[in-house]
Amino acid sequence: MTVISGSPGWYLRRLSRMGPREVGGRAADAVRRRLWRSARPDCPSVTGARFTAVLPAGTLDAVPPDAAKRLVAEADRLMAGHAEYFGVVRDDLADPDWWYDPKTGRRAPSGYAFDVPYRSEDAVGDIKQIWEPSRHQYLTVLAAAYAITGDERYADRVAAHLRSWWAANPPLRGVHWISGIELGIRLLSWVWIRRLLDGWPGAAGLFEDNPVALNQIWHHQRWLAAFPSRGSSANNHVVAEAAGQFAAACAFGWFPSSARWRADALRSLERHLRSNTFRSGLNRELASEYHGLVLELGLAAVAEADAAGVPVPTTVRRVLLGMTDALAAVVDNRLRPPRQGDADDGHGLVVDGAGTDRWASLLATGDAVFGRLAWWPAVTGTDVRTLLLAALIKPAEAAVSRPVSRPAHFADAGMTILRGPEEIWCRCDGGPHGFLSIAAHAHADALSVEVRHDGVDVLADPGTYCYHGQPEWRRYFRSTLGHNTLQLDGADQSVSGGPFLWTRHAETRVLAADTSCEDVARWSAEHDGYQGSVHRRRVELTAASRELRVVDEVRGDRRAVRLAFHLGPAITADLEGNRAVLTWTRDGEDRSAVLDLPGQLTWRAHRGETDPPLGWYSAGFGRKEPATTLVGTGFADGAEGFTTVLKFRG
Repeated sequence: MTVISGSPGWYLRRLSRMGPREVGGRAADAVRRRLWRSARPDCPSVTGARFTAVLPAGTLDAVPPDAAKRLVAEADRLMAGHAEYFGVVRDDLADPDWWYDPKTGRRAPSGYAFDVPYRSEDAVGDIKQIWEPSRHQYLTVLAAAYAITGDERYADRVAAHLRSWWAANPPLRGVHWISGIELGIRLLSWVWIRRLLDGWPGAAGLFEDNPVALNQIWHHQRWLAAFPSRGSSANNHVVAEAAGQFAAACAFGWFPSSARWRADALRSLERHLRSNTFRSGLNRELASEYHGLVLELGLAAVAEADAAGVPVPTTVRRVLLGMTDALAAVVDNRLRPPRQGDADDGHGLVVDGAGTDRWASLLATGDAVFGRLAWWPAVTGTDVRTLLLAALIKPAEAAVSRPVSRPAHFADAGMTILRGPEEIWCRCDGGPHGFLSIAAHAHADALSVEVRHDGVDVLADPGTYCYHGQPEWRRYFRSTLGHNTLQLDGADQSVSGGPFLWTRHAETRVLAADTSCEDVARWSAEHDGYQGSVHRRRVELTAASRELRVVDEVRGDRRAVRLAFHLGPAITADLEGNRAVLTWTRDGEDRSAVLDLPGQLTWRAHRGETDPPLGWYSAGFGRKEPATTLVGTGFADGAEGFTTVLKFRG
């Protein structure tokens, strides 16, 4: 069934997932939007504004040379107009059209922001292609290049683009005034642009002495104060809104409402950082990239608080510390986190050039701010952002117990990491179906496994690929068949009501998780997503034989089965009967494994199929490539389980 976001049926399904308080809040928002159509005040007059949240003297002298070199190379590429967003290469960033989508060739309509049908690709284009450059994170890179080199070409380009954007996007006009997360991240970028341009003679004239800039900053904060994400939408979006609002109210605290905005945003940030994070430190959306986004936003907000001398509740630092320790615990030996749930390549704060490892950067920042634990993986890469954040964030005791050894089982999140020799890494998924009533960024992936060998995806989570405009691909990449788990009667375990809405959630229960034994690590769980049947899975990783055993059982009526194993794009598979020989190369060395599949099922290899989609891997948002998926079909009658054995060769 095709579900169109924004159709009457979708609105009814969406309404069914809201509580009375959320419905009331959204009704008030609707009234306010109508009133704002004809009431657009200018910002209050500002006199004597000064920017004082500067970097400590000498900070930039310590930037690692290789990180500086990467950053400047990226800045020069941007100066030439070149960039890539979500798989689309652009060469128009020297003089961008802020409303143009190069992917579809469409230009978003103008008019009152809340009238723009941004979910319709036919009317607007790919909205993420339009929104992403207007987060102005490429301008923070140019501003950082100026700060490091003193070359005013970078500062001049930043100023020209900001003035262009402000002129093209007056308050409440067009697509860039629709989504709070966009306004929040844009404010955070503006704070850092002003900070990084501080040595440039034109910095004050661009910001605090510029009535156009003041009007934009004030309207962004007024918008965020009026339209916070609510209830079932209070996920990473509300954290971005609060972090951006708080950062601007600290660094640009020049308005009569700044103190109130700052206090309200800090309360929201503290509350939602806690509500978005399990006690174990993992993000409740169970989407690894959003864990990274929320952590980046939280660290950036604390940096602004400390730069402005604004006290922050201890709970904020505790949550960020827990998130950092959890990230250190779940990454593989190449510092890659799980590929779980949605991922849209969103960042909270961008400073560095291409080639900088996001996850290494976050762990390096955690080391600088909180101190690394003995079991943390080593971080050898360098970046610029870590140095800048650490220069602003003041060391503080976060009186909390930290893990004395590397955690492997996160009971509240239902995530278990099994580790073996030769850098074998396996994630087992027995957690909740996403966060809040709509579970917006969840996938129907209960009991799925993800297996890597020395950082190479062997049994892969295929990823996300898209959000809007391509419903068949959105359905596939978050479907049960699109993950390494078992499907019954061609149905998903959880029921989708739209591209960011699940109307029924599978309930999963972890039965056992034993990672204490050095020889054999074990995990088992079950879920009730299939009416009338229970799917139970057991996983064992044996160190001595370098063997992973997966046993699937279906308890209930006889059902049609499809069992899928998605291979990473680097893996070549030779399938004969129910045995697949897997080969790949890592660092110039040939590697291999044997995958013995359940003999009760009929196996077929699929690769790059489009009708319907099957056999794809998405390394990042907007990008996909063919990869082999092995699918076994047959029936489950409860008499016996399906056993799969993956054995890595020496």
